Amino acid sequence: MNSLRFDMANLLCGLLLIATGIFFALESLDLELGTALRMGPGYFPFILACALILFGAIILVQAFRAEGEPIGPIAIRGMLFILPAPIIFGLILRGMGFVPSIFLTALFASFASQRMTPLYAVLLSAGLTIFSLLVFVYGLNLPFRAFGPWLGF
Repeated sequence: MNSLRFDMANLLCGLLLIATGIFFALESLDLELGTALRMGPGYFPFILACALILFGAIILVQAFRAEGEPIGPIAIRGMLFILPAPIIFGLILRGMGFVPSIFLTALFASFASQRMTPLYAVLLSAGLTIFSLLVFVYGLNLPFRAFGPWLGF
């Protein structure tokens, strides 16, 4: 008699994606969908929700195809540094400007890794800041202030 074997991590991820997709698909039905040629405001969110459901179903099927490794410990350090990073960015962007906000957010998030050294974190943050400045401000001409009023520039 064969026992049912599955990958618990993929099972949970698949179910979570399907549930999230169903939620957003139902919410987008409150908006006008339109057609593919004349899209309404709910069309794109509905299509994305359906794609999320499809990806969740694929992952769910994969969960039953092979036995996976047991779920390891929860990465508390990662959650403490990665999850607040976009909130920090949003809170300081208007006051500090684009350049310091990107730098400080990247610096904060980089310490989610236990192997990150302070020097490498500063170099990584500086590189990401320069890249973001070149792409978003100079390449795409987005109207971001490089430095905000909190800094007195």
